[in-house]
Amino acid sequence: METRSHTLMGLATYITGEGAFCASLMLDDITVGYYNSVTKIYVARGNDTNEDDVIAPNYLKIVSYEVHQVMGLCEQSDNKHGHIISKTAYRGSAFDERFFDGNFTYQVFSNYTQSEVNHKLELSKQLHEKVYYPACIKTLKNYLKKRETQLSRKVKPRARLLQKANSDSGGSRVSCLATGFYPRHINLTLFRDGQPVSDHEITGGDLLPNDDGTYQMRKSLEIRAEDKHTYTCSVTHLSLDNKLDVTLELEHGEPFKSVIPSVLTVLALVLVSGASTAVKRIGTS
Repeated sequence: METRSHTLMGLATYITGEGAFCASLMLDDITVGYYNSVTKIYVARGNDTNEDDVIAPNYLKIVSYEVHQVMGLCEQSDNKHGHIISKTAYRGSAFDERFFDGNFTYQVFSNYTQSEVNHKLELSKQLHEKVYYPACIKTLKNYLKKRETQLSRKVKPRARLLQKANSDSGGSRVSCLATGFYPRHINLTLFRDGQPVSDHEITGGDLLPNDDGTYQMRKSLEIRAEDKHTYTCSVTHLSLDNKLDVTLELEHGEPFKSVIPSVLTVLALVLVSGASTAVKRIGTS
């Protein structure tokens, strides 16, 4: 059985002086709620279940007057202990704190004295263990039940292997593109004659969002004009029963012949033929 993990992440920003505050709540990659200091209302996003028993916004409101920026994330996997991570930045200080399996670890970049830091960390440890972690996990589980349909949807990727001439080098760029897939986790591999292309030859690979809530990924490789290898784009994704392979075989001889001159020639012949026919019709009329 496949092991999956889910995360609940809160992002908040408070601007001192302006009193401006905003926060968003995300379940995996789905924004489920938003709050700002203008409306003073927590708004559920993408919601068709009318949930209104959310714990996280109250927590964010409490800390908003204490920090300038805060990120809190809790994660739970099947058959594994959950954990929580928080990152805060304010007054020239930054704290990275983690609570996992009963252990509290941290990194501190601060202008405070060591005694002040120790006092804060001791309090923070208690809050992570007794308040933040149980509240976040409870809210995560609550959302997992209510957003199950959204999280379980699967959309198959569309894959293409593209080849574009590079006028500077005389070679070309081969790109493996997968787009329109959900969820976001995907394996995209370029093969040369059946062997994986080395990572140092590959550019790209960033996961990018599409407007419809799906994702895309592109990996590219620069090749020489005399390259006669066979390239394959291989995609594995949760929505696919089998891997998806797209192959590009480079032809021997001239690999890149522009089709523009031939298209223009055909177009010119069509125009000449059409003009000639029109002249004949006028002459006979």
